[in-house]
Amino acid sequence: MGEGSALPVGVPVPWPLPNPPEGWLKYNGAPFDKNRFPKLGAVYPAGILPDLRGEFIRGWDDGRGIDNSRALLSFQAATSFTQYAGNYDVGSGHAIGNHDGVVDYSPGFSRFPYPGPAVGNGVNHVTLRPRNISFNYIVRAV
Repeated sequence: MGEGSALPVGVPVPWPLPNPPEGWLKYNGAPFDKNRFPKLGAVYPAGILPDLRGEFIRGWDDGRGIDNSRALLSFQAATSFTQYAGNYDVGSGHAIGNHDGVVDYSPGFSRFPYPGPAVGNGVNHVTLRPRNISFNYIVRAV
Protein backbone atom coordinates (compact mmCIF):
# COMPACT_ATOMS: atom_id res chain seq x y z
CA MET A 1 0.00 0.00 0.00
CA GLY A 2 2.88 2.32 -0.60
CA GLU A 3 3.48 4.94 -3.26
CA GLY A 4 3.08 2.39 -6.05
CA SER A 5 -0.49 1.55 -5.00
CA ALA A 6 -2.88 0.77 -7.85
CA LEU A 7 -5.54 2.94 -6.20
CA PRO A 8 -5.91 6.46 -7.57
CA VAL A 9 -4.96 9.26 -5.20
CA GLY A 10 -8.07 10.44 -3.37
CA VAL A 11 -9.80 7.06 -2.94
CA PRO A 12 -10.89 6.49 0.69
CA VAL A 13 -9.52 3.19 1.99
CA PRO A 14 -10.87 1.52 5.16
CA TRP A 15 -7.97 0.95 7.59
CA PRO A 16 -8.31 -1.22 10.73
CA LEU A 17 -5.62 0.44 12.87
CA PRO A 18 -5.58 3.76 14.75
CA ASN A 19 -2.70 5.18 12.68
CA PRO A 20 -2.27 5.08 8.91
CA PRO A 21 0.82 3.50 7.33
CA GLU A 22 3.63 5.76 6.13
CA GLY A 23 2.63 7.76 3.05
CA TRP A 24 -1.07 7.82 3.95
CA LEU A 25 -3.26 10.35 5.81
CA LYS A 26 -6.50 10.00 7.76
CA TYR A 27 -9.70 11.50 6.37
CA ASN A 28 -10.18 13.60 9.51
CA GLY A 29 -10.92 17.10 8.21
CA ALA A 30 -7.31 18.21 8.60
CA PRO A 31 -5.49 20.51 6.18
CA PHE A 32 -2.53 19.11 4.23
CA ASP A 33 0.40 20.67 2.37
CA LYS A 34 -0.55 20.83 -1.32
CA ASN A 35 3.10 21.50 -2.27
CA ARG A 36 4.20 18.33 -0.49
CA PHE A 37 1.26 16.28 -1.84
CA PRO A 38 0.44 17.79 -5.28
CA LYS A 39 -1.60 14.82 -6.56
CA LEU A 40 -3.76 14.91 -3.45
CA GLY A 41 -4.03 18.69 -3.89
CA ALA A 42 -5.39 18.14 -7.40
CA VAL A 43 -8.23 16.05 -5.92
CA TYR A 44 -8.83 18.37 -2.93
CA PRO A 45 -7.83 21.85 -4.20
CA ALA A 46 -8.72 23.56 -0.91
CA GLY A 47 -5.98 21.51 0.78
CA ILE A 48 -8.39 20.06 3.35
CA LEU A 49 -9.43 16.42 3.57
CA PRO A 50 -13.09 15.61 4.22
CA ASP A 51 -13.83 14.48 7.77
CA LEU A 52 -15.07 10.89 7.39
CA ARG A 53 -14.87 10.03 11.09
CA GLY A 54 -18.15 8.40 12.08
CA GLU A 55 -19.65 8.85 8.60
CA PHE A 56 -21.08 6.54 5.95
CA ILE A 57 -20.09 7.16 2.34
CA ARG A 58 -23.00 7.41 -0.10
CA GLY A 59 -22.85 7.20 -3.87
CA TRP A 60 -23.37 10.52 -5.66
CA ASP A 61 -26.75 10.88 -7.44
CA ASP A 62 -25.16 12.29 -10.65
CA GLY A 63 -28.52 12.93 -12.32
CA ARG A 64 -30.30 9.73 -11.28
CA GLY A 65 -32.98 11.63 -9.33
CA ILE A 66 -32.77 9.77 -6.01
CA ASP A 67 -30.92 12.53 -4.14
CA ASN A 68 -30.61 15.15 -6.88
CA SER A 69 -29.92 18.21 -4.73
CA ARG A 70 -26.63 16.79 -3.43
CA ALA A 71 -23.23 18.05 -4.53
CA LEU A 72 -20.12 15.89 -4.53
CA LEU A 73 -18.42 15.83 -1.11
CA SER A 74 -21.45 17.45 0.56
CA PHE A 75 -22.51 16.47 4.08
CA GLN A 76 -26.03 15.20 4.74
CA ALA A 77 -27.50 14.91 8.22
CA ALA A 78 -29.44 11.87 9.37
CA THR A 79 -33.10 11.66 8.45
CA SER A 80 -35.30 11.62 11.52
CA PHE A 81 -38.49 9.73 10.78
CA THR A 82 -41.54 11.00 12.63
CA GLN A 83 -44.15 8.40 13.34
CA TYR A 84 -47.64 9.61 14.13
CA ALA A 85 -49.10 6.95 16.35
CA GLY A 86 -51.81 6.48 18.89
CA ASN A 87 -55.49 5.66 19.10
CA TYR A 88 -57.83 7.38 16.66
CA ASP A 89 -61.48 7.14 15.79
CA VAL A 90 -62.38 4.06 13.79
CA GLY A 91 -61.53 4.60 10.12
CA SER A 92 -59.35 7.68 10.70
CA GLY A 93 -56.00 5.87 10.49
CA HIS A 94 -52.56 7.42 10.69
CA ALA A 95 -49.53 8.17 8.51
CA ILE A 96 -45.78 7.83 8.81
CA GLY A 97 -43.72 10.78 7.60
CA ASN A 98 -40.32 12.38 7.97
CA HIS A 99 -38.86 15.87 7.76
CA ASP A 100 -37.85 15.25 4.13
CA GLY A 101 -41.54 15.27 3.25
CA VAL A 102 -41.81 11.53 2.64
CA VAL A 103 -45.22 10.37 3.75
CA ASP A 104 -47.11 7.12 3.28
CA TYR A 105 -50.78 7.76 2.51
CA SER A 106 -53.34 5.02 2.18
CA PRO A 107 -57.09 5.28 1.61
CA GLY A 108 -58.76 6.20 4.89
CA PHE A 109 -55.51 7.44 6.43
CA SER A 110 -54.82 11.03 7.45
CA ARG A 111 -51.56 12.76 8.34
CA PHE A 112 -52.81 15.56 10.57
CA PRO A 113 -54.69 15.44 13.87
CA TYR A 114 -58.39 16.17 13.60
CA PRO A 115 -60.95 17.59 16.01
CA GLY A 116 -63.24 15.01 17.49
CA PRO A 117 -63.32 12.27 20.04
CA ALA A 118 -60.18 10.15 20.20
CA VAL A 119 -58.64 8.01 22.88
CA GLY A 120 -55.27 9.73 22.36
CA ASN A 121 -52.50 10.35 19.91
CA GLY A 122 -48.77 10.95 19.97
CA VAL A 123 -45.64 11.51 17.96
CA ASN A 124 -42.51 9.37 18.07
CA HIS A 125 -39.19 10.30 16.44
CA VAL A 126 -36.99 7.46 15.22
CA THR A 127 -33.54 7.83 13.66
CA LEU A 128 -32.31 4.80 11.76
CA ARG A 129 -28.73 3.54 11.63
CA PRO A 130 -27.67 0.31 9.95
CA ARG A 131 -25.40 -2.15 11.74
CA ASN A 132 -21.80 -1.27 11.09
CA ILE A 133 -18.16 -1.72 12.04
CA SER A 134 -15.77 1.19 12.45
CA PHE A 135 -12.60 1.71 10.44
CA ASN A 136 -10.37 4.69 9.82
CA TYR A 137 -10.66 6.03 6.29
CA ILE A 138 -7.23 6.84 4.91
CA VAL A 139 -5.91 8.29 1.65
CA ARG A 140 -2.64 7.96 -0.23
CA ALA A 141 -0.58 11.11 0.31
CA VAL A 142 1.46 11.90 -2.81
